[in-house]
Amino acid sequence: MNFTSIVTACALAFSSVSMAADPSNWEQIEKDAMGQTVYFNAWGGSQEINAYLRWANEELESRYGVTIQHVKVSDIAETVNRLVAEKAAGKTEGGSVDMVWINGENFKSMKANGLLFGPFTEQLPNWRIVDKSLPVKEDFTEPTEGLEAPWGVGQLVFIHDEKTLANPPTSFVEMLSLAKANPGKVSYPKPPQFHGTSFLKAALLELATDTTPLYQPVDEAQFRTVTAPLWAYLDELHAVAWRNGKQFPAGSTETMQLLDDGELLLAITFNPNAAETAVKNGTLAPSAKTFAFDSGALSNIHFMGIPWNANAKEGALVAINFLMSEEAQSRKANSDIWGDPAVVSLTSVGSKPLFKSQPEPHPSWQVALEKAWLERYGQ
Repeated sequence: MNFTSIVTACALAFSSVSMAADPSNWEQIEKDAMGQTVYFNAWGGSQEINAYLRWANEELESRYGVTIQHVKVSDIAETVNRLVAEKAAGKTEGGSVDMVWINGENFKSMKANGLLFGPFTEQLPNWRIVDKSLPVKEDFTEPTEGLEAPWGVGQLVFIHDEKTLANPPTSFVEMLSLAKANPGKVSYPKPPQFHGTSFLKAALLELATDTTPLYQPVDEAQFRTVTAPLWAYLDELHAVAWRNGKQFPAGSTETMQLLDDGELLLAITFNPNAAETAVKNGTLAPSAKTFAFDSGALSNIHFMGIPWNANAKEGALVAINFLMSEEAQSRKANSDIWGDPAVVSLTSVGSKPLFKSQPEPHPSWQVALEKAWLERYGQ
């Protein structure tokens, strides 16, 4: 091969790399996606979500020739750590992960470490139907900058059984009073499990004398002062909690099981429709109801992202665009199926109103609170 041929070949190679997975050329994206398998790393702890993703895979295979392989993880931070290792090893293509279900600290970490493909979100055909009144362009105060696409709305809410607890608490303070009046009947998932950490953040938002620092990066000098009311609260709660605060439920699913078994008076979930779905699935009694505290429900958007070295970027783009479609979002919002609120404007199926929203603190508070909790109570 002569010099001219080498230069031409290099130019073509560079062009193919720079033009690869260009979401502005959607017709080409769909052609290139055919036959691809998308390894989607997502939480696997819910039968309803797993079933929904099986349905999505069937639809994507029949319509676009794209296969979604749900890689079930208990904590997406495990996936982020693997991607960090791949980048450190210089694995710039053919990565093991094609799609991730992320938000909060995991998104911040992936963005900071250059682990995300994009921007792509606003070039997706279904971006036009996204409900822009929702905070779809920021994630726990961090601008998304088109590096992740909105998928659903999460709200930290509680579930009670009207037959055993007619008047549920309206605040964390009232929750403590309930726990003292009913020893062993109140608990929360163990941090750093997602629902447990969310419980800490929501409690701190109510108990802190000034919430302004919570929406800024953690100031180590102020951390002890800001969080002192939370630790004082938890010390009191643990003394009368389920299993004397020495053990904690593994997650939301276990709190619902314990509620149904009569061991707990309250369950916790990040899905405002979870109780209705559980009732229809027969895992909770018909008298189970969802509620939020008067101050509002800790709320966020959860997203889908594509790693920078994904092997099936085109397939991931097609999958994400489908999951943002009105059809897929309507099915997801159906409490008979999943009950996860939609992020798009629905015309065929009306969305149920959400609870009053309370925005998430800065993502740095997640890590700091988990570390402090484990030091105090993790033994």
